[in-house]
Amino acid sequence: MKILMVLTSHDELGDTGKKTGFWLEEFAAPYYVFKDAGAQITLASPKGGQPPLDPSSDAEDAQTDATERFKSDDAAQKDLANTTKLSNISADDFDAIFYPGGHGPLWDLAEDSDSRTLIETFSASDRPIGAVCHAPAVFRHTQGADGKSLVSGKTVTGFTNTEEEGVGLTDVVPFLVEDMLKSNGGNYKKGDDWAPFVVTDGKLVTGQNPASSAEAARKLLALL
Repeated sequence: MKILMVLTSHDELGDTGKKTGFWLEEFAAPYYVFKDAGAQITLASPKGGQPPLDPSSDAEDAQTDATERFKSDDAAQKDLANTTKLSNISADDFDAIFYPGGHGPLWDLAEDSDSRTLIETFSASDRPIGAVCHAPAVFRHTQGADGKSLVSGKTVTGFTNTEEEGVGLTDVVPFLVEDMLKSNGGNYKKGDDWAPFVVTDGKLVTGQNPASSAEAARKLLALL
């Protein structure tokens, strides 16, 4: 099993002067789900190299077993520091693709043409695609073979409007994940705020929030 994990390269939280990036748990939990299942993992990002870590996800109250494991895993840290540039990635080399969230993807991966091409290629060849929390932002412009939005008519989830309100960033983000998925024709579902909630529709797996990360990865694995 060869799985591509795509992380953000964007580190500016709008015009707040604060930093953002990827959310540590949303990377670490799926990474170890895949690794422990024997998958070969490749990490990529638009700019390559070390992706920016959202400092909030490194706070003490945001730590989990997976994040603690990552912090004592030199090999994983080295992998993360040396992500492949997304433009150098070929979809042909992988069985599945997975996007960890954090607010960063709202700015770069949502608009990234290389990411869009990868997702559309995976979809056209019926290979699993996973995204958790803010990462369903990557479906903003992707299309299916019918020319409609890739999520049109599909049951999906992602970070809720009320969760965005909860972190106080409704007026900072370029768009709300829930609203975008609905406007693209997605059949948007959600669970309780901050509780694990994952939806699978065909080969598309989406998770609502950080707590959904490991389950989303397990559901993706189940499709391989």
